[in-house]
Amino acid sequence: MTISFTDRVAIVTGAGGGIGREYALELAKRGAKVVVNDLGGSRDGSGQSDAAEQVAEEIRSSGGEAMANGGSVTEFEQMEKMVADAMQKWGGVHVLLNNAGILRDKSFSKMTMDDFNLVLQVHTMGSANCTKAVWEIMKEQAYGRIMMTTSSTGMYGNFGQANYGAAKAALAGLTKTLHLEGTKYNIKCNSLIPIAATRMTEDIMPDGALDILNPKWVVPAALFLVSEDGPNNVILGAGGGFFHTANVTLTQGMALPEDERTPEGVAANFEAISSREGEFVPQSGGEHGAQAFKKLGELAK
Repeated sequence: MTISFTDRVAIVTGAGGGIGREYALELAKRGAKVVVNDLGGSRDGSGQSDAAEQVAEEIRSSGGEAMANGGSVTEFEQMEKMVADAMQKWGGVHVLLNNAGILRDKSFSKMTMDDFNLVLQVHTMGSANCTKAVWEIMKEQAYGRIMMTTSSTGMYGNFGQANYGAAKAALAGLTKTLHLEGTKYNIKCNSLIPIAATRMTEDIMPDGALDILNPKWVVPAALFLVSEDGPNNVILGAGGGFFHTANVTLTQGMALPEDERTPEGVAANFEAISSREGEFVPQSGGEHGAQAFKKLGELAK
């Protein structure tokens, strides 16, 4: 079955180039009316350009419908204005791909707190601002598909990217709560881990990576996540034709008797506590607490 976005209005942030541009172009090809958002800055967030308008014009010249928006995702009022403009023109917002981001890479010892904060503002607060701006609309129309962009750095860490990793891990956590709050309104929320060679990663990726990790190979995963019949609460990775899922798991764990509830007791039992046999993926924080009570109940018997 062909995945279509006919009669859907989609917002793509950071769509002036790289992966975001590819998202916008493919959404338009599949029938979506696209809001192309991009501040147009360099990869560290400085400067501005008309990158969003260039992509919007590319869509229009191919027969699609698009509007450009140069607002900053860090400014909630600007994101509200972007959404209001889309509502006025097309009457709804059905899909949001939170893609905008910057890099300020340095080892933590050399990183300024301004650099740390700015990366969180763009990635984490930027995604929250855009999502908040569309949330009530999606609830009222009983339809919404939202994608956050997390990262392998957020899931597993990467030297020199403490700020980026913190921001991206936060987005994975945000997704997990929003999927719980949005499900009854037919709002689905997922996270994507892209692996792509773009302007953002040009001096991080090895030589020749662009040929293999072309941004276009991330698009299938992203559009699947925001499709009508797509999943919910999934962390999906994609790059170069490779696809995988990532999960936050919980071991079975064990409850210690009172006389063993000491640092030494934890140390003595750590192998059993951390055993991955029978580990599972909780669907909410409540399931984590339920597992604790289950093990404590078993201990009391």
